[in-house]
Amino acid sequence: MTQASATPTEFAPGLTIRGITLPMKLSNFKLIAFDMDSTLINIECVDEIADAVGKKAEVAAITEAAMRGEITDFKDSLRRRVALLRGVTIADMERVYTERLRINPGAAELIRSCKAVGMKVLLVSGGFTFFSEQVRQTLGIDFTRANVLEMEDGPHGKQLTGRLVDQFWGDICDGAEKRRTLLEVASLLGIAPSECIAMGDGANDLPMMGAAGLSVAYHAKPAVREQAMVAINEGGLDRLLEVLR
Repeated sequence: MTQASATPTEFAPGLTIRGITLPMKLSNFKLIAFDMDSTLINIECVDEIADAVGKKAEVAAITEAAMRGEITDFKDSLRRRVALLRGVTIADMERVYTERLRINPGAAELIRSCKAVGMKVLLVSGGFTFFSEQVRQTLGIDFTRANVLEMEDGPHGKQLTGRLVDQFWGDICDGAEKRRTLLEVASLLGIAPSECIAMGDGANDLPMMGAAGLSVAYHAKPAVREQAMVAINEGGLDRLLEVLR
């Protein structure tokens, strides 16, 4: 299925569709892929970690420009942000998780509904495994891919070096890697890309959204809303269930 280009139609208040023919069933799909930061969860983790070292404004400005698509090299933007995190401790990151990170409304309900019809769930993130693994356990997600923050011994225990660790699949999970992961998992499951749903909010989600049979924007940047087949602009993630019966 090609990416949506038709004029959007208001399906319900705060919920638009374009380029798709209804009715559609959730059970027609076999895999749903989620972005993490600002999609499954309420924060951009890198921004909140930066707050621990007094650099949130600096990091958040880079994040915002990257998500809007103004910085087109996501890998470079992420390396620049992670470099500013040097010295952040594990304890600092635990505080971000416990005090600031919340699962977005409707995430658990949507995932339960997907699993009830036999779908698998993929979390694919330009964020960090420190958070994605805890989110995976909380929501019962089947597959994850995210970036690993390098650690070193510091005066207050383990701390960040300001670098990322290369993994067996590559160096950084950017937009191209999100798309590749979606297609790789679909292939492993023996399903077609047209049987996949991809949901995100930022420019680096567009490659995987374009490869999926159904693309969903969640409280997304304008450039993402304009290309998505379903745009949830108000309410929780489970509003997708209003479109897919």
